Amino acid sequence: MSFQNPLNVLGILTVLLSSLVLAFHNIIVRVLFSEHFVLGLFLLGGYVKPDLQNSFLLMFMRMLVVVPLMAALAFKLYPSAGKQLRDLFQRDTSSTQRDRTNVLLQAFGCGVLMFVYVALLYIAIGLIPTGIAVTLFFSYPIFTALLAWKFFGDRPTLFRWLVMGIILVGSVLTVPQSSSSFNSSAIAIGIFASVGAGIVYAFYCVIAQKCLEKFHPILFTWISFASTLVLSGISLIFWPLHSTQLDWTPMWICSILSGLVSFAGHTLNNLGIRMISATKASIIGASSPALTALIAWATISEHLNLIQSLGIGIVTLGIALLSGEKRSSA
Repeated sequence: MSFQNPLNVLGILTVLLSSLVLAFHNIIVRVLFSEHFVLGLFLLGGYVKPDLQNSFLLMFMRMLVVVPLMAALAFKLYPSAGKQLRDLFQRDTSSTQRDRTNVLLQAFGCGVLMFVYVALLYIAIGLIPTGIAVTLFFSYPIFTALLAWKFFGDRPTLFRWLVMGIILVGSVLTVPQSSSSFNSSAIAIGIFASVGAGIVYAFYCVIAQKCLEKFHPILFTWISFASTLVLSGISLIFWPLHSTQLDWTPMWICSILSGLVSFAGHTLNNLGIRMISATKASIIGASSPALTALIAWATISEHLNLIQSLGIGIVTLGIALLSGEKRSSA
């Protein structure tokens, strides 16, 4: 990875900024679910309980901001998006139509998977420390590699098996112990939710890889986000909130901020990928668990013990090694 090209340096900084911004998004979600002294000055948060129903609510409020913003960006960066979207819904009897239908179904399928993994990750962030939840979620490359072997015949190399073992060991080291702040039930549900989110995200990545062979990434991403918006809205219709005592004003403020931060993070990441490629961006993106833990410590005073910090470092190293191995074999 050369640092001599100014565009290369700018791309690296852009992806790093994206990871930093998305880490702040995770902190916002944590504050929505749990009360904290933010920057040691303001007592904020704990507006909703970390359960599935409230995850749907927060996801819906966030997507109400992200989807229109992403639509506006999509049509500016990709002027043919409207035509391609209309073509997907045209009806004829040709094999091209069948291909378009399959691609559309795959895109909507990815939207369903996004809906599931975001809901699970929200629950995990609400129940266990943010850095640990994100670290366990980032074990998804293990499942992605196994799924790629199953569906694409991409058998893991000996090096890849070794790196997956490193990531697994690091993930185990991050598991929190029962304490006055985290009971065993919350820890178990949080671990299950974060690892489950990683497994679902691995399926998302595998299907997206196939779908993006015939689909523009900007339009594909927008359809995934729009599907998540629709599904979270439908979930609230069939599973309405029982409490009317929610503190809507700070919830809307946090949700709008969360949506703007998420939009900025994804946009910066896409810009960085255009400058330095997806493989280099994925190596830099491996810093996300460590960045999240660091920002959680600095902003809401979430402390990790030495073993947990070591585990986050091991997972970060493992993800970077796995991304580097994929790059060198490409």
